[in-house]
Amino acid sequence: QAALGCRAAQVLMQYCILANHYWFLVEAVYLYKLLIGAVFSEKNYYRLYLYLGWGTPVVFVVPWMAAKYLKENAEAGPGEGPVHGCPPPPLSPLQINLLIFMRILKVILAKLRANQKGYADYKLRLAKATLTLIPLFGIHEVVFIFATDEQTTGVLRYIKVFFTLFLNSFQGFLVAVLYCFANKEVKSEMKKKWQLWKLDH
Repeated sequence: QAALGCRAAQVLMQYCILANHYWFLVEAVYLYKLLIGAVFSEKNYYRLYLYLGWGTPVVFVVPWMAAKYLKENAEAGPGEGPVHGCPPPPLSPLQINLLIFMRILKVILAKLRANQKGYADYKLRLAKATLTLIPLFGIHEVVFIFATDEQTTGVLRYIKVFFTLFLNSFQGFLVAVLYCFANKEVKSEMKKKWQLWKLDH
């Protein structure tokens, strides 16, 4: 029973990791679509975003789960030749996000340069846009994408673990602060709700 629970937890963990990466991709695609001004009906694409974010990881986790189950059961000993880690998808969502990230920065830079007279501090605005997009797209993970746990040792391993855990743990919080609570429309709505609540009480 304990072994079954451990296997279920491992499968769930691998699914959640991949789902997290694919939701980074959904965010990147959605923002890019908004930025280039494409006119699409959100009704048509909402279901596609759900399938991409929650459904795509299943395509990779189920074969990995089957291979792991068959391989480990076929071995003579319980710990011999296990199938480690979930295999990355052929085109990693993080690699696609990096390409979208670079394309968005190019568009932002072109727009800021076009309005350079209106925005004297356009370099500062570009830096701010870059820093706010990094947690949203999961670009921080690209830094250590090639440095696996087996390859990193000593201080580099501690740096990798710290940045990965810190940024992954607070990614949702950073996105909420930058794109929700710092948004003028959201702040005005919250202010209205607060005033209404005060009037009611």
